[in-house]
Amino acid sequence: GGREARGRREGGRARPRSFPAAGPGRSLAMVNESCSSSNGMVGSSNGAAGLRSDGSSSGGESSKDSSRCSTPVLDAERHDRLREKMRRRQESGDKWFSLEFFPPRTSNGAVNLISRFDRMGAGGPLFIDVTWHPAGDPGSDKETSSMMMASTALNYCGLETVLHMTCCNQTREMITAHLHKAKRLGLKNIMALRGDPMGDEWQEEVDGFNYATDLVKHIRAEFEDYFDICVAGYPKGHPEAESYIDDLKHLKEKVSAGADFVITQLFFRSETFLQFLKDCQAIGITCPIVPGIFPIQGYHSLRQLVKLSKLEVPQEIKDIIEPIKDNDAAIRNYGIELAVTMCRELLDSGLVHGLHFYTLNREVATVEVLRRLGLWKEDPRRPLPWAISANPKRRVEDVRPIFWASRPKSYIYRTQEWDEFPNGRWGNSSSPAFGELKDYYLFYLKSKSPREELLKMWGEELTGEQSVFEVFRCYISGEPNRNGHKVTCLPWNDDPLAAETNLLKEELAKVNKRGILTINSQPNINGKPSTDPIVGWGPSGGYVFQKVSSLCLCLSLCPPPLGILVLCTVAGEEPLQSSTCSVRRGSRCHPGTLIPRTSGGGCAEKA
Repeated sequence: GGREARGRREGGRARPRSFPAAGPGRSLAMVNESCSSSNGMVGSSNGAAGLRSDGSSSGGESSKDSSRCSTPVLDAERHDRLREKMRRRQESGDKWFSLEFFPPRTSNGAVNLISRFDRMGAGGPLFIDVTWHPAGDPGSDKETSSMMMASTALNYCGLETVLHMTCCNQTREMITAHLHKAKRLGLKNIMALRGDPMGDEWQEEVDGFNYATDLVKHIRAEFEDYFDICVAGYPKGHPEAESYIDDLKHLKEKVSAGADFVITQLFFRSETFLQFLKDCQAIGITCPIVPGIFPIQGYHSLRQLVKLSKLEVPQEIKDIIEPIKDNDAAIRNYGIELAVTMCRELLDSGLVHGLHFYTLNREVATVEVLRRLGLWKEDPRRPLPWAISANPKRRVEDVRPIFWASRPKSYIYRTQEWDEFPNGRWGNSSSPAFGELKDYYLFYLKSKSPREELLKMWGEELTGEQSVFEVFRCYISGEPNRNGHKVTCLPWNDDPLAAETNLLKEELAKVNKRGILTINSQPNINGKPSTDPIVGWGPSGGYVFQKVSSLCLCLSLCPPPLGILVLCTVAGEEPLQSSTCSVRRGSRCHPGTLIPRTSGGGCAEKA
């Protein structure tokens, strides 16, 4: 985990190379030849024809193929602003969607929401947004705050993220401080709102702002063009506006003040939005206007949302829902059908290019609607061999230590203060721009599984080292443990095994059963196409090469100071080499054994 493991020092690892695919004009795959696994890095090539030096593609893939997902991809869009991504979609005719979430109330809810970010992010949203709750300390460092949830989505889940910001119960100085904090965290998109009143009526903010237009002006005055700004539109008119026409004029004022795009309040008929869109265009509003879609998921959630938004539910919808109001499944199915029909009418109009979904932090109904519309597309291709952060300062990052591939959130957390990142070029590994890998605790160190499930998987009691070996073996093999429960996670890996691990499953199960405990591995790959559904990554038309590697955990049962953990990596048939010890493949580390240090020359350590 030290600097040597991630450094870009000459001789520390082989230069990444690109190999052209057969045929002229094809883009090149990005492959990496790692040396000894203690310095093993996975990453992409730089400076090869067909690839830009920032890791993005200059090939001729269509927007639909290469620019669909908000997660940074290997093309020019990785560096685009959100408004540019929208423009690109509109010009190419590609349809897209976005998702809205609200911050949870508890730490357990935060962990669950992060998991939902990952799952729903897999479908390819252009962006997500996180609402601002004035009563929940939204700008704080609490793990449940709006600011922290938006930062997590951006930095750790790799999602383009919009943070809501309201005028409610905030002074000008407070808002400015929140915006500076958002900028430090890498957030570049703000939805500027007046916000709902804390009571029945809006109380004037003496030292703050009372209208979203003033908030937009303030953001532009203080931060110029740094943020992309979204504002709200009301297809039926704002409930507090004097008239529908008057509300349209206020929307134009917000856009003229510097807003880049509009997301609308929910509505129940497609013609409501299409008429609103035409009316906006008639008075000179030319920025993108995105319809807000609410799939009805339950009777009580519908009543609550309608109460907050002060909307009237059409009578034909009431007539259907009232008889089935106690049947959540029936209401959800009806809500899905209604949303699909309305969305198809909007998309078929030729005037709508994107849809924004109010998820209520649920996924079943929204995902089903998107699947039926053909917008939910889980792309099996990986832009890089590891999960990417969407923070702008990490755009040049295209190399990471291979043994961090399965723990991307922890790696991002530990390196968040670095000023630069390994990017595949030669450089000085001792550069002060690289921070030390310290703070040995994980971001949100909490399993997705409840404690009861973990005890079933890992055992109520460990009776000896064989109990530990059995947990690892069952995790690798997929077989149930002695109590009949499958082991689906380990303390440092909360996710199921990667698909490529199946290529090594039998061998790994055997060595884990013998007590050589593997916590990260990769199979030998020799020229698989970059489109391979298991090991492929990067643009199409290239090939993937990698050495077999396994990171092992050697457990000592001796008391301290001899009872230490030794992490070691086995690469191919060569002797294991790391900054700590040297062990030949297939051998066991026993408590108290002297292990010669290979990199230090002549000294020895206890293991």
